[in-house]
Parts: sequence; structure tokens; C-alpha cells
Amino acid sequence: MLIIRHAKSSWDNPLLTDFFRPLNKRGLRDAPAMAAKIAEHNIALDLLLTSDAKRAYATCQFFSEQFPKAKVEADSRLYEALPKNFYEIIAGISNQYSSVAVFAHNTGVTDFANQLTNVHVDVVPTCGIFAVKIKVDSWKDFQKGKKVFWFFDYPKNLL
Repeated sequence: MLIIRHAKSSWDNPLLTDFFRPLNKRGLRDAPAMAAKIAEHNIALDLLLTSDAKRAYATCQFFSEQFPKAKVEADSRLYEALPKNFYEIIAGISNQYSSVAVFAHNTGVTDFANQLTNVHVDVVPTCGIFAVKIKVDSWKDFQKGKKVFWFFDYPKNLL
């Protein structure tokens, strides 16, 4: 399971509401770079579950280019999601999927990541990825299942 914060968004147009903000130049650089890095490490993803906000969906699309066999699903509940929302959404994932990436927003991403294992991060930066491994028979058991920290990565590690 990869928990991914959307890439850096633009504040250039003050008339746009938060939901419709696009990626900025840095986001358009970081999202494909992080997607390629994950693909290079032979991490298989079969479901990309994303907030339907423009910047999260755009970030997800760069990952879908690296993982063309993965199904992309947008879920409006991931916009401004709290940890409890993440658990509810994950519990509803079909068991046909074994490796999932969830694209969402802060502060929810950081708060959720910090509940998963004993590894604490101060903040998941834009396009940051907090990953855990879990073995459960059903996604319904995700919340109570034992999760093991896998890795934490973000764009500044590429520099």
C-alpha cells in the first residue's frame, strides 16, 4: 500500500477554488519522476485510487502512465479525508486488487500515515510516498491488520 500526497499545486489563479487547482511547474516535474522511480523498483500496482480534486487526479495520471495495467478510480471522499475516511475507503477495495496506491491531500495523508506503523513523519511533502506492507485476507481487515513500514520517499531525494 502506497499513500501518496498529490504533487505541488499552483496558486496562480486566485479565482480557482481549492478543488480545481492544477499542478504547478514543480508538480509537473516531480509527479512523473516519482512515478518512474517507483516503477524502476519493480513495485507492482494494480489499483490507483485517487481524490477527484484536479491536482490529485493529475498526479495519479502520471503514475498510471508507469503502471498502464492498473485500474484508476476516483473517490470524492479522499478530498480533505481524515484518517477514518482512509480506513473506510480502503475497507471497500475489491479483493481482486493486491497492490494499491492512494492519492490524497494533507493533513489527512500525514495523519493517516502516522497511524499505520511506529514510524512517524513530521509531514508527507508534496508527491511524497509513505509505503507499508500488510498481509490480510481482505481489504476489510486493513485497519486491524499488522502493517509494516516499507519506505518513505519524496522528490527532494531525487536531487
